[in-house]
Amino acid sequence: MTPLVIAHRGASGYRPEHTLASYRLAIALGADFVEPDLVATRDGVLVARHEAEIGGTTDVATRREFAGRRTTKVVDGRELTGWFVEDFTLAELKTLRAVERLPDLRPRNTRYDGRYEVPTFDEVLTLVEAESQRLGRAIGVYPETKHPSYFATIGLALEEPLLAALAGCDLPVFVQSFEPGNLRWLRSRTSRPLVQLVSATGRVDLVTGTGLRRVAEYADAVGVDKELVSPGLVADAHAAGLQVHAWTLRDETDSIEDTQALVAAGVDGLFTDHPDTTLEACRLQAPQTSGIRIHAAT
Repeated sequence: MTPLVIAHRGASGYRPEHTLASYRLAIALGADFVEPDLVATRDGVLVARHEAEIGGTTDVATRREFAGRRTTKVVDGRELTGWFVEDFTLAELKTLRAVERLPDLRPRNTRYDGRYEVPTFDEVLTLVEAESQRLGRAIGVYPETKHPSYFATIGLALEEPLLAALAGCDLPVFVQSFEPGNLRWLRSRTSRPLVQLVSATGRVDLVTGTGLRRVAEYADAVGVDKELVSPGLVADAHAAGLQVHAWTLRDETDSIEDTQALVAAGVDGLFTDHPDTTLEACRLQAPQTSGIRIHAAT
């Protein structure tokens, strides 16, 4: 079967990431899943943003009323200066508007700066449910818990709100994280498919033969930097009972042949900023219909 096409933060190659417009376009372009990164507001509401620091993804720096909230914090060992989502209530956050995070890479996306709100996770779920019903096909959600240990230390743990939001959700779901501890906690409380993320500069020990068998104790897939993908890794993961989802394809940096090489390696899913390009590359590689392959959710 053709790999799942996972819209990375929506159709973020065409609209500012993590906006309802970006998710809606991704669905229209044929994505199987949309991927929201989740962080928490001061009042504990899950919202879709790339990071806890929101200076690069919203217009907060232009808002005089929030100038005093600019600060420096340490998040997962990194010192960051800016504005942080946990210092805003949802009501305050809703007064901000999204901006393109990578304006030098995607100057055309800046035309949409200031037009879209920051969506809550509930709003993303509502959109995907409505589009699934309207289009008559099952579209999934693929949330990532961003910096879950950090949020737990400030009293805004992400896990319980995430499970509560998904409790009444009939959509296909994968839940992903870079933190094994976060996934182990979730494994003990949900049968939703879980995905261990691995970067090329991070826990590469997790994608050795031994590491993959350990990951299989608590997860259903590995989401790996595309630079790590090889037929051998895919074979080892499949032998351990894990799917392999590769990230992230972009029109600006990846060719049709790059996508086809990942398909040929046997990956089960592809994260992409441009769902239409990825779907066409898959069609050219092996003209089959994309299908959703996940475990039954409860």
